Amino acid sequence: MHGKLALIAGPTASGKSDLAVELALTVEERGQSAVIINADSAQVYADLRVLSARPSDEEMRGVPHRLFGTWDGSQACSAADWANAAKHEIAEAHERSAVPILVGGTGLYIRTLLDGIAPIPPIREEVRDEVRQMETASAYAALKSEDPERAERLAPADSQRITRALEVVRSTGKPLAYWQQNKTGGIAGTVTLAPLILLPDREELYARCDARFERMMDDGAVEEVEALLERDLSPDLPVMRAIGVPEIAGWLRGEYPRDEAISLGAQSTRNYAKRQFTWLRHQPPESWARVKPKNVSLESNFEILF
Repeated sequence: MHGKLALIAGPTASGKSDLAVELALTVEERGQSAVIINADSAQVYADLRVLSARPSDEEMRGVPHRLFGTWDGSQACSAADWANAAKHEIAEAHERSAVPILVGGTGLYIRTLLDGIAPIPPIREEVRDEVRQMETASAYAALKSEDPERAERLAPADSQRITRALEVVRSTGKPLAYWQQNKTGGIAGTVTLAPLILLPDREELYARCDARFERMMDDGAVEEVEALLERDLSPDLPVMRAIGVPEIAGWLRGEYPRDEAISLGAQSTRNYAKRQFTWLRHQPPESWARVKPKNVSLESNFEILF
């Protein structure tokens, strides 16, 4: 793999998709073609067009978009699954001298693509069953004993990461850090990366999250959740845990009124945006530009592409 790769990362509702289209059109004005590749873990699912704010045909403005709505909700799309598909799309773009533009806010996807994935052996089934039956507090206490370094880095309520770390150390006999230092398959060293991180004003971002979720309720989100419930999919699938699905499902089951579903969905969206904001501020390399959306200059921020 060789060539340039643009990356626009930002929290939900930050306007990153619109910016990616503007960049693609600018690249095309300069005589090159461009393709936008999704790096958002919700927008990969065909079932979540509205709830994931997947770009419409009108919003795409004729620019090719890849890995949007590619997976059926019955199939979980892991970071490794997505990274393999993204590598293919990037290689295909480079083969025809097009500029691939990654856009999204899922840090694990981006990190897996660029840095590779730890070659962790499959978790033994009996270990997985045992760990996943534990209360979060008990699992965290066990992790503090069996992998204190990892426990120190995790919040006591971070059930998903606590469970994963405990599964790994119990199944393999080695902590997660051991496996992560041997990552393979990353493309960071094989591409010329032009990254940009959007960090909008927090209060403005949260207001956009609130307004967007209420608008989604009127624009087809309810019908999307109804369709998912009719399929009787496993509640453990990512598509069933996506922001808005549990909140709207609760209302449809009569557990609370519509206004509360909107309030819960908006709160979940804000919480997600806050987690993305924190990750994007601290986890990517310091050399990656971090700007407010209103201060973006395509000419200077992506000078390497031109």
